[in-house]
Amino acid sequence: MSMSSPVPLGFSADEVVNNVNLGLVVVDRDLQILLWNDWMSRHSRIGREQALRQNIIALFGEQLTPGFLRALNNAIGYGLPAILSSAFHRSPLPLFVEQDKSDVPVRMHQSIIMTPLRSDDGQPTCLIQISDSSTSVKREKMLMSHSDALKREAITDSLTGIYNRRFFDESYALALRDAKRNHTSLSVLMIDIDYFKQYNDHYGHGEGDRALKLVANVLRAQMRRPNDVCARYGGEEFIMLIPGFTDVQAEKFAEGLRVSVSDLGIPHEKSQSGAHMTISVGVCTMTPDVGSDGTALLDSADEALYRAKKQGRNQVVSGV
Repeated sequence: MSMSSPVPLGFSADEVVNNVNLGLVVVDRDLQILLWNDWMSRHSRIGREQALRQNIIALFGEQLTPGFLRALNNAIGYGLPAILSSAFHRSPLPLFVEQDKSDVPVRMHQSIIMTPLRSDDGQPTCLIQISDSSTSVKREKMLMSHSDALKREAITDSLTGIYNRRFFDESYALALRDAKRNHTSLSVLMIDIDYFKQYNDHYGHGEGDRALKLVANVLRAQMRRPNDVCARYGGEEFIMLIPGFTDVQAEKFAEGLRVSVSDLGIPHEKSQSGAHMTISVGVCTMTPDVGSDGTALLDSADEALYRAKKQGRNQVVSGV
């Protein structure tokens, strides 16, 4: 039976090694470099002749990361393969983007696979494969940034940039739970811009939107603690949630809000409560009972706002 002769490949192994789009390095048990392809020469800026037969640690000095050295030692000494992902080992080797010619080039993001091998005489060697993961890292960052933007949009009022009602409702549920557990107070402030419909009708919706933004910004600027919440509740209404205030502190804070909006000096010719834009504020402070669903606090603040508007607006009224 005749044996067929090998099919000619038409290319050499060197051509394959030097044209793949990843770095290929082989080191022996003494960590001397036996293989160094063109990709490595381009991205390390160290030529093949300079690299071959050099100890890889001596070649790169202290630029190799501890994680890379541990993995290499395990591959040579114990025959353990290793994968160094860019998520945990961003740039194990001092490799750089080929086009980056800056004085202080930035290291390439890398993914590395180490495969233990045996040489012809049975000695341990290691194949190191390095791929450029910079593009995937950038893509991941873009996706994360897009995800963060979507999350912000979900909880932010598109016009004023402050929190929306959905965020307030979620924050209120959490704050209510904490207040019941810790037996602490919660203050809710309902805020309404006085005669805002008349303002819109007289000055136009463009000026109305501008006024809403100005009022929202000055209200948000009064927030002092991480757990304080200021949100647009709908239309020209805003709502605030402040944990830990006493009745007196909440009323004083509400009066400060009223003054700060008045001090903006936004002209309002159609207002019946002054020459400038003003707000009415209903405020209520409670220490919620264990069985409370929080409705009483919200209803009381809303009732206080109603009374503030009925009594002439541009004032603060406290609920009970």
